[in-house]
Amino acid sequence: MKINLKGTVAACALAALSAYPSASHADDTAAEIRFLKERLKQLEAKVAEQARKQKQAEAEMKKAAAAGGPPIMAQSPVYSLPKIPGSSEPKPAVLPAVGIGLPGQPPSYQTGGLAGLEAKLKGYPYIGPYSIFINGVTITPGGFFELATVARDHFIGADIATPWQNIPFANVPTTHAGEFHLSARRSRLAALVRGDISDSTHLAGYGEFDFLGAAQTANLNQSDSFNFRIRHLYLTVDDDDWGYHFLAGHAFTLATMDIVGILPRKENTPLTIEDQYVPGFLWDRQDQIRFVKDFDKTFWAGLSIEQPATTFGGTAPTVPTVINILPSVITTPNLNAGGTILGGSLFNSINSVSLNQWPDLIGKLAWDPVVADRSIHMEGFGIFRSFIDRVAWPFARTASAPFSNLTAYNAQTNGWGAGGSILVPIIPKVLEGQFSGTVGRGIGRYGAAQLPDVTFNPDGSLSPISETMLLAGLIWHAMPGLDFYTYAGQESQSPNFGFTPLGTARFVGWGNPFFNNLGCDIEFSTTCSGNMEKVRQITGGFWDDVFKGPFGRLTWGLQYSFTQKFGFFGAGPVFPAPFGLAAVAAPQRNENMFFASIRYYPF
Repeated sequence: MKINLKGTVAACALAALSAYPSASHADDTAAEIRFLKERLKQLEAKVAEQARKQKQAEAEMKKAAAAGGPPIMAQSPVYSLPKIPGSSEPKPAVLPAVGIGLPGQPPSYQTGGLAGLEAKLKGYPYIGPYSIFINGVTITPGGFFELATVARDHFIGADIATPWQNIPFANVPTTHAGEFHLSARRSRLAALVRGDISDSTHLAGYGEFDFLGAAQTANLNQSDSFNFRIRHLYLTVDDDDWGYHFLAGHAFTLATMDIVGILPRKENTPLTIEDQYVPGFLWDRQDQIRFVKDFDKTFWAGLSIEQPATTFGGTAPTVPTVINILPSVITTPNLNAGGTILGGSLFNSINSVSLNQWPDLIGKLAWDPVVADRSIHMEGFGIFRSFIDRVAWPFARTASAPFSNLTAYNAQTNGWGAGGSILVPIIPKVLEGQFSGTVGRGIGRYGAAQLPDVTFNPDGSLSPISETMLLAGLIWHAMPGLDFYTYAGQESQSPNFGFTPLGTARFVGWGNPFFNNLGCDIEFSTTCSGNMEKVRQITGGFWDDVFKGPFGRLTWGLQYSFTQKFGFFGAGPVFPAPFGLAAVAAPQRNENMFFASIRYYPF
């Protein structure tokens, strides 16, 4: 209820005047009246000034609300921070006001250029008009609702993330039938929680979740039973003055290419509907501790300590025995009938885990120079990996043979990788091009095609497999809300094999030319080693906004991909031929896939 302050003051003044006792002298009474009138004018001036300030405050609040700014609250106390570089005085900061409201508009570096396009297209939250402000913390929701479809001309039995290494050759009967799936499982929930200690020091936590987990009970028969899973879950600490950035949690590996700098949520992931992206694209999402230093937001250096795991390929020797793959001579609770090491506490007891003693170490350098009117992103990285296996000889030293010279032992070896990428706006805001390449030994699990990391030597030790990954892409912004993309990628490996006179497995390793591939093209044949040499793909598609406004964004897209899987050359028992063997052509399989998606981004 509004109160007429001016009228109230006047009424009180007149009442006081009427109640003032009469003086015995007329001149004294006139003086008092003049004094009271002067006081009344002063009070009226103060009331008018207060009313003017009140109208001004109401106008500022309406303007802030229209611009999406935080609510105007009581003045917060000021405290001092430590001195910042290059300054002799402490930098004052204002404590956040208490309340709930909307923050200001997002900084331009979070919404402009390709970074903004990628963030919006893939549903990454950024501080914007949908954020809520609770005390000193900003909470920004993100994600999307999606229904996607995938159709393949050869059955794999996979959802919208294609396991390219599992594309079957023609000897598998089911591969002669196609498959079609509808999937809402990639619908995504995300939240960015940010608290600013000062204008230059920021704390943040980011979580991103979807429904692409598959419990042991998951199926497509009736209720599906697919489960919630983590995509990202990490905290960050950023100091703009010193240029230090810290990340701890589950995130894209540091080796994944970025759009700008070395910053989380700025990864340059392909825009495909296919959730496994493109062969040749290097990525992993895993637990890590990451340290990054930027130099004037132009040159970046980072180091990450990341979760290790090892993937295996090829044939292991039967003598000696390899604990990870074949039946073990040692009976222990964590070995199943096949000798595979099973998960223990807080891991699924049905799924296997690999022996790993050391984390993966990844270093990265990035540079964002401006050439003419173009901001170019370039980066290079290196990976160091360690692999270990337990080798057991069946006639090793035991209680019955205590004097044997052969003992079980740990066999350890190392792997490495090196690569880089470049992102160039060919025509600024119209056409972007990118290229990336990686070479190394033992880096298979970092590639989208998921080729193996290691194979086996005749003595049972592990041998990292040499691999090359290549990827090129173009993104064309045809018009506002309509974007076309195309990518071409390949992952290839070199053969790594050996021979042993012991045991029943004489030919060991990966891509051994004595492996029998004679039946790879014969339906129902089991004579097919199936070792992969390379996987390559070309794909293209588009995203088109149907509606976009304060209610969010409705978009849809289509994608087609052509994928080829090649096996190594092998041999078959064809006579007459030297040594009873003859080389046969390497097996090959092509896969055509069509994807469609419709998404609603509320935020």
